[in-house]
Amino acid sequence: MSSKLSVGIHVLTVLALSRGDALTSEQIAGSVNTNPVVIRRLLGLLRAAGYVESKSGVGGGWVLVADPNAITLLDVLRVVEPQHQMFALHRSEPNQKCMVGCNIQKVLVNIYDEAWNCMAKRLEHSTIASVTAKIH
Repeated sequence: MSSKLSVGIHVLTVLALSRGDALTSEQIAGSVNTNPVVIRRLLGLLRAAGYVESKSGVGGGWVLVADPNAITLLDVLRVVEPQHQMFALHRSEPNQKCMVGCNIQKVLVNIYDEAWNCMAKRLEHSTIASVTAKIH
């Protein structure tokens, strides 16, 4: 898994704490300590999900439009990592003539699915509001 979940949560938390004030991608990138292009890509995904919108003109920028209590961390994960693949399998198919090679992927898929379900349940019980509350 990439850092997109952590950065997405960071972005939404910054916007939640700046309720009412539009922030530029440069300002948000300053908090995350990354390139504004990375932030703009994530903001595009978050906008498509209906969590943020951009305001143009003087004083423009990005604002949170969704209720922070209604955005779970699982929601954020689904937006920024839509493939829902926490662990990648082999890039090429293992040797099917090998006892391990012909069975390892289906064994790993079951283990990874169980890990995903446990993680998803935990993320489902945390919201952007709960993260914001811990920042104060």
